[in-house]
Amino acid sequence: MSGFHDEIVLDCRPDEVWTFVTDPAHLPEWQASAVSAEQLDDGPFGLGSRVRVTRHLGRRDVPMTMQCTEYEPGRSWSVHGIDGPVRGTFRGEVTPVDEGRRTRLTMDLDFEGHGLGKVLIPLVVRPQVRKEFPRNEQLLKQHLEHTTA
Repeated sequence: MSGFHDEIVLDCRPDEVWTFVTDPAHLPEWQASAVSAEQLDDGPFGLGSRVRVTRHLGRRDVPMTMQCTEYEPGRSWSVHGIDGPVRGTFRGEVTPVDEGRRTRLTMDLDFEGHGLGKVLIPLVVRPQVRKEFPRNEQLLKQHLEHTTA
């Protein structure tokens, strides 16, 4: 996948990272553009689950629906946008480090545009994500390393 690739090492166990990052309710806590997120399906998050996320893009709040397209518990997951002009594809992977005392979180993100989204991606979305990724890492570290210490 082209687009954005990032890795972060967190000073907490892989199961703690997995539980936090795969719970849609936590998205606004660690993704700066996420205004709100709610799972649309009953039951635990997993393959096929749909999540309605509202993101602040440019000067607007834009709702979008994501669907889980890959789910390997404790290891990796992917979500893909299924509506709206900007449809993201995100893949995350959790890897134990230092015999499981720390965790590497690998994140890949790319976009496809539909209609106006073809213009928005290079002009608004990519520049915003370029700025947001480091902030998201900081939020994730602050939350996970300070609440699990």
